[in-house]
Amino acid sequence: QVQLVESGGGSVQAGGSLRLSCAGSGFRLSTYCLGWFRQAPGKEREQVATMDDEGVPSYAESVKGRFTISQDSAKNTLWLQMNNLKPEDTAMYYCAADPWKCANFAYEYKHRGQGTQVTVAS
Repeated sequence: QVQLVESGGGSVQAGGSLRLSCAGSGFRLSTYCLGWFRQAPGKEREQVATMDDEGVPSYAESVKGRFTISQDSAKNTLWLQMNNLKPEDTAMYYCAADPWKCANFAYEYKHRGQGTQVTVAS
C-alpha cells in the first residue's frame, strides 16, 4: 500500500525549531520528486520546498535560509527542518511525492500525506 505519513508538528514560540518527517511506504521516495506544502486557514496551499530525484532542493522565498529539506533513503523518510520559525509559518504541512516532476501545486503530485499541524506563537 502506497502511503505518506507526516509527523513532527506542534506548537512553538517564534524563533523556535521543528523537524517534520514524512515516512513513505509502498514505494522508494528517493526515486521520486518530493515536496513539502503548507496551507494556512483561509489561504491556498503553497509550495514550501521540493527535492528532485537527484537530490537537488528548491525553496520558496519565504523560507529560504530557515528551512531545509532532506531525505534518508535508508529510512525512506523525507524531512523538513524548520528553524527561526515565525507566526506566519503557522499552517498544516503536507508532504507529497510524484514519479515524474516537481510540480508547483500539491494536487499535481501522485501521492500526498494527510498533514501535520505547525503553530507558531508570537
